[in-house]
Amino acid sequence: MIKVVTKVLAFSGLLLTLLPSFLVFSGKISWGLHARLMLVGMILWFVFATLSYRIRRI
Repeated sequence: MIKVVTKVLAFSGLLLTLLPSFLVFSGKISWGLHARLMLVGMILWFVFATLSYRIRRI
């Protein structure tokens, strides 16, 4: 169960890293919101992808 949660959170972080770039390019969101979303996505991705990898190795 914990493996599924970490993978879902890691994937959502990856989406938060990629999706805002397209949204700011199309003019849907501002640059400031883009920067905040990418920061949150980066933190989610690095934390939960690392946890997911470590849980898989145990």
